[in-house]
Amino acid sequence: MDETVRDAEPADLARLPEVEAAADALFAPLGTTDLPPPQTPEQRAAAWRVLVAGRPVAGFAVLERVDGDVHLEQLSVHPSAGRRGLGTALLAAAVDVARASGARRLTLTTYADVPWNGPWYAARGFAELADPGPELAALVAHEAALGLTAHGRRVVMARAT
Repeated sequence: MDETVRDAEPADLARLPEVEAAADALFAPLGTTDLPPPQTPEQRAAAWRVLVAGRPVAGFAVLERVDGDVHLEQLSVHPSAGRRGLGTALLAAAVDVARASGARRLTLTTYADVPWNGPWYAARGFAELADPGPELAALVAHEAALGLTAHGRRVVMARAT
């Protein structure tokens, strides 16, 4: 695991909503200004695993167990720390965690055509997954109910661990 990435400590969780909101603001020039609000520190604390980078936290990855795999629920990097490899380091650490947990793959859902979403993950070994398991399919339906599909085509992607 990259040395800049570590498991979140309780004090780190308070910074996650700020990082997520700043990262979500990058969608505004695309016309996407109504994303769901960031989750609270308490909600993030309930995740299976939260990885962070930086002190104070400049980026994070939230991992859950879905259909026996590890699922990347959220990956956010504060724009002030962008383009320095934090997202790549967090993603590599998430793959390492998935492998160490015995999962066969790391899954995620994302926008297919946003350059720092689908294409970014594809360049890092992820491919679209046509047949998600039942828990992942339910997650996709939940995202649609939240209105995320109004902003562009959403895809499920996976990478072997």
